[in-house]
Amino acid sequence: MGSNLGNREKNLKRALNYLKALPLKIIKYSRIYETKPWGFKSPNLFLNMVLLGETSLSPWALIFEIKKIEAKMGRNPKKREMYEDRIIDIDIIFYEDLIINSKSLTIPHPYMDKREFVILPSLELIPYWDHPFFKKTLKELYKALKIVEKNRKKL
Repeated sequence: MGSNLGNREKNLKRALNYLKALPLKIIKYSRIYETKPWGFKSPNLFLNMVLLGETSLSPWALIFEIKKIEAKMGRNPKKREMYEDRIIDIDIIFYEDLIINSKSLTIPHPYMDKREFVILPSLELIPYWDHPFFKKTLKELYKALKIVEKNRKKL
């Protein structure tokens, strides 16, 4: 999850408390990372963290509850298809080894392999988790991402 508006740390803590009220057992969570916005320009940096949990909720029930939390915290629905600043953003990055591709939910998250702010904190929690589509561990995905970034900087 991430926040780049208002009191970012307080927003993450508040979202965490809302998540704890769900049938969701938080097993552990990463440190908080400060990162640049991804996919859009903004002077507002994000604070991001990753949670590892267990739930009896289905992926669709979980995303429904997450969207309710985001709305409760003041996140407005997107006005357009672009990324923008937000008080809170909570995504399901993966759910066991499921692959879901529907209008309302895509798991694993479609851009997780391109986002250091997702992979790096995830490495703290489950470095050897295998991406069910790419068939690579988080460590391998992180290494590939760093190679791409290094080559991009050379251009």
